[in-house]
Amino acid sequence: MHILRVANFVSPTSGGIKTALRAWGEHYQALGHRATLIIPGPGPEISEESQGTVFRVPATPVPGTGYSLMWDRRGLSRLMDAIGPDVIEVSDRSTTRWMGRWARRRGIASMMISHEHMTGILVRRTPVPDAPAAWMADVINRRSAHDYDVIVCPSRFAAEEFHRNGIDARVVPLGVDLETFHPPGDPAGYVPPAPGEPVHLVHCGRLSPEKRPALSIETVRELVRRGMDVSMTVFGHGPMRDQLLERANDLPVVFHSYITDRAELAAKMGAADVAISPGPLETFGLAALEVMACGVPAVCPDEGALQEVVGDGGYVAPSTPSAFADGVEALLARPRAHEIARRQAERFNWRASAENMLAIHEEILDRVRSARR
Repeated sequence: MHILRVANFVSPTSGGIKTALRAWGEHYQALGHRATLIIPGPGPEISEESQGTVFRVPATPVPGTGYSLMWDRRGLSRLMDAIGPDVIEVSDRSTTRWMGRWARRRGIASMMISHEHMTGILVRRTPVPDAPAAWMADVINRRSAHDYDVIVCPSRFAAEEFHRNGIDARVVPLGVDLETFHPPGDPAGYVPPAPGEPVHLVHCGRLSPEKRPALSIETVRELVRRGMDVSMTVFGHGPMRDQLLERANDLPVVFHSYITDRAELAAKMGAADVAISPGPLETFGLAALEVMACGVPAVCPDEGALQEVVGDGGYVAPSTPSAFADGVEALLARPRAHEIARRQAERFNWRASAENMLAIHEEILDRVRSARR
């Protein structure tokens, strides 16, 4: 089976989607299939990588985001015709939603992966009131479901806005590279800082408004106000970086430069006592899962999908600095918190995720082939 993947929101410094695309592509090929990927440039136009053949095509930058969008429908259509896949897997519904209709006209099976929560985006990032925003999200989601053979979501939270419209969105959780992201030692031997000893926190996640990174900064402020000797290292880049630097200039917060080496990132994250993962609209939360795989428990919001992923490996709290500070203190006092965090992360692996994806691809491909007969 030849699987063509297409995604817009991929850049040299992007996180979850890029990681998922790479992991799925590598496992698709290891399991005997052919994987091809189309993403926005710049970069070599065509490259052979561990995840398969990658086409980087011209795209238009979106100001203030670090991302670019592919708009050339005619050029993309010609490229996709030349590639000639059996199925397509589209990880975006901004400028690429038409690809489901393109596939149907050619008898090609199609999957759309919903990496975002449309209702949450419209409610939180637009001036539209909640009720009309939910209605608009329902319209967009119904149209997406109509255009594709199947919708796949990485969490129950992401799938809910489809399910409420009677759409059979499948849930396929992502995975984590447990060999790269691992504790620096035996997590069962972790000893938390004694009262008065310094506590090291990490923030992992893109510095963009929808991830609410300022909550991590204000949590540090609250812990300092409570008299805790605390510091935090911020791993992640994004459009809010300069704003956050200014906001944290009177706090023990260090913004780390972007780390391309995943093993180095894992080693630095694994040295922390507690992680803060504040994103309220996460449809999975891969950054939180990676830090838990390093044996570090995470505080996360009681909104979005993070609570599904974190489970017993962290602390779920309302999205306020006081509640998150309570979560940090609770995890520091929780017996075996680091061991439990690692064990929770071990529930997710990329091979199982890829096998679930392939099963759905084979199902819709059989359906399309049967319809031709």
